[in-house]
Amino acid sequence: MSKSRLGLRMSRNIPRAIVLLFVVLLFACGSSATSEPAPAAKAPAAKAPAAKAKEKAAPSAVKATAVPGRPTPLPKVTASPAGRAKPSGTLNHGVAETGVFQGHPTEVSSPRIQYMSSSVGEGLVTIGRDLGPNPMIATSWEISDDFLEWTWTIRDDVEFHKGYGHMTTEDVIYSLKGFYEGAKLARAGILGNYYGFDDKGDSTTTVIDDYSYVVTNSKPWVPATVNEFSRNAAGVSVWIVSKKQSQELGAGKASVDIASTGPWEVVDHESGSYWKFKAVEGHWRQTPYFDELIYWSIPEESARVAGFQTGNLDMFTMAFDSLPTVEAVEGAVVTGWPNGGQAGLNFYGQYYGKMKDGSDYPAYDCTQAWVSCDMDIESDEWAKAVQVRKAMNIAIDRQTLVDELLSGFGRVQSVRDWMGHDHRQNPDWNYEYNPELAKQMLVDAGYGDGFEITLTPAIRGAPAEVESCHAVANYWEQIGISVKVQNLPYATIRPELITRQYNGITCLTVSSRLSPIIGASNYTTDSTYSYGTHHPWLDEHIWDTQKQVEQSAIEAGELEVYNFIWENSMAASLYVHDGLWPAGPRVDPVWEPTDFSDMKAPSGFEYVKHR
Repeated sequence: MSKSRLGLRMSRNIPRAIVLLFVVLLFACGSSATSEPAPAAKAPAAKAPAAKAKEKAAPSAVKATAVPGRPTPLPKVTASPAGRAKPSGTLNHGVAETGVFQGHPTEVSSPRIQYMSSSVGEGLVTIGRDLGPNPMIATSWEISDDFLEWTWTIRDDVEFHKGYGHMTTEDVIYSLKGFYEGAKLARAGILGNYYGFDDKGDSTTTVIDDYSYVVTNSKPWVPATVNEFSRNAAGVSVWIVSKKQSQELGAGKASVDIASTGPWEVVDHESGSYWKFKAVEGHWRQTPYFDELIYWSIPEESARVAGFQTGNLDMFTMAFDSLPTVEAVEGAVVTGWPNGGQAGLNFYGQYYGKMKDGSDYPAYDCTQAWVSCDMDIESDEWAKAVQVRKAMNIAIDRQTLVDELLSGFGRVQSVRDWMGHDHRQNPDWNYEYNPELAKQMLVDAGYGDGFEITLTPAIRGAPAEVESCHAVANYWEQIGISVKVQNLPYATIRPELITRQYNGITCLTVSSRLSPIIGASNYTTDSTYSYGTHHPWLDEHIWDTQKQVEQSAIEAGELEVYNFIWENSMAASLYVHDGLWPAGPRVDPVWEPTDFSDMKAPSGFEYVKHR
């Protein structure tokens, strides 16, 4: 299937893929009890777009261009001209799961983070097509030559929602500290260490004035790592909230009616049903073209497709095998972006060594076939567990997953977190499908009669995330492994992953890594989030790579770390999928997302115009 179609009008129907037999059996379509949005009123004709405003000159103090990978601030973006037509109409977007609305940094967790940051909230930076940082709330950032001092300058013209006034540095520091104290953001611990919120003495944050502050560190910080927890519109995003509102109402009450800075302001929400927003007129960056945006929580793909067919949904999170049905809708257009996300497998229970407080991992259980009873990587026990994990990987036909479940809109990947950096990965990283060899490897490892595992799909709104996980379960059943698929909301299972209590395997789709070493941080003992695999070797080498500032040293360290992960089959990837966003006949399909770091779900709804 030609990828040249991505980003273009897809008016030609594609023959429906012949879906894997076992997937058909597992996912027979049925009726849905989920409520759907009422049909939207016909939108008025769109007016010609306003002329682009002149840009202010970029700050001249930045010294960033000398070092590869260092962020380079761009010119300020000015607000849309006042003469543009007022926002009108409702934009209805269907998603698999939003969960309870929570907007306060201390309370919000994934997957709600990505929905908050693509609507209500805005990060310090936003990530461009080249995976480099661009200004958002921050207008510029100076980095000292030794990478120990960072001076941040924020915008001086940002207003909070709900009449809570002008944003200042005090609000920025309050919000970022909230993400650390809440400890629900996957990068909370790392963020806290950078800013010195963890009181370890490694860093300090000093307010210079209402629109600037300086972070002083005792160790160098890799720019990609800082950009990772400073960005917008992704599962690890941050945003700024009003300190005044939180002090007046308390974090809990403020969280459900949050005053943030984005182009959409929360109006109403009902858990498991919808989140409703209104356009912020005169927004500093972009006044939306639609007056209202609603995220509808519709778990069933068939119900989302039906909502799109009837015009009740203008856009929705789409499974790839729904593409022919969607294209058959009169006036529908599908916009595509490469590197939408990377699906993988996390083998939990590999809790080798000590926790960050020096204690033993309470959930370590080497009776599980994929977990070694000896952490010595030269031991027979270690080799046996590696053999089991390799057998489980070569039992999976990754190309069939891409061809059938993604309708060809993706590519095979065997080691996760390298999406977008394929040009410098090890060409040996490839699991060739061989179920007969996989069976023999289990026999040789002493598991000829198989074993039992729990497999949990992390439901985060990515295409085919549940279907592909069930397909993996079927492949493993075929080599004698008894698989219990545990379908739980991601928000339910996530606390067990953070506390290192989960014993099983998860299917998890993640976004682009600004640098692969960022993904590797999930294998370290000091990371808030855990991929379920920890070992002293990983801690030592990941930490060492994270300290490097020269791009060549970073890349060499990344390759060493991921070669170790590959050779020991400690975790795996399944595929990379494109991002496909269907647009109904009422909306213009051509718009730019606010951020290119996470393309598995759309962002930039404020840029969506009436057609």
